Amino acid sequence: MVFIRNMHDKSEMKLTKRRAKKSDQFVKVGHIIQDVLRSQRKHGDAKMIRVWDVWASAVGEHIGANTSPAAFKGRLLIVNVVDSAWLQQLWFLKKDILGKVNDCLGEDLVGEIKFKIGPV
Repeated sequence: MVFIRNMHDKSEMKLTKRRAKKSDQFVKVGHIIQDVLRSQRKHGDAKMIRVWDVWASAVGEHIGANTSPAAFKGRLLIVNVVDSAWLQQLWFLKKDILGKVNDCLGEDLVGEIKFKIGPV
């Protein structure tokens, strides 16, 4: 886990103010990124950011350890996978994973998933 202690950009500090009561408290980088993306994205895209929060619980511990959401464009979710064996296996599970992710999100935000080998 990565934390930031001192933030130089006042706009970032404002975004994370609700997460840290004092400026000397640690704040997770993921929270900062999530806040910045929410402030810069359209409303529909901001909802898609929740995929990072629900991914591990949606796909389970074993798949979650070997995959991670990488990006999205519209309703397409791009997921990084550790190797080609996982890529092939997940291709067969794509419909199930898509359903589980949307169930965890509470609405059908993800319309398609594309798996690619990349950093997890």
